[in-house]
Amino acid sequence: MPSDSSPQSAGSVSIPLAWADMDAFGHVNNVVYFRWLETARIDFCRRLGWMSLDVPPRGVGVILHSVQCRFRIPLTFPDTARVTSRVTAIEPDRITLAHEVRSQARGNALAADGSGIIVAYDYDRAAKAPIPPPVLEALHALATGS
Repeated sequence: MPSDSSPQSAGSVSIPLAWADMDAFGHVNNVVYFRWLETARIDFCRRLGWMSLDVPPRGVGVILHSVQCRFRIPLTFPDTARVTSRVTAIEPDRITLAHEVRSQARGNALAADGSGIIVAYDYDRAAKAPIPPPVLEALHALATGS
């Protein structure tokens, strides 16, 4: 899944639809969209250097506060979904990402949009934490395009 980034966007990932993504109604099941949003969030956090793959997690990492998705058009196999992410809010302990899912086969049509709130979480203390300074610097650089 290739990803890219620009000042207007926190990044994007391209995800080929699998036959198994469809359900009995003949379109991509709604749960799959949430997996795609997760893939985009994880890609974003990893590029910021804010995603540890330690099991169990240690130190200040991320935890998902909430996610929502509005479905616009059904997608079907074969297709490639392009999931874009952009930062819409930065707070001391969290960021909000807006997401769009677009269909390559349908001329970049908007298939779904949504958002997710990512909270900084100290896994050693089991408590919410401030966003680490290096991550804040990377977020502000992304927001200003520098």
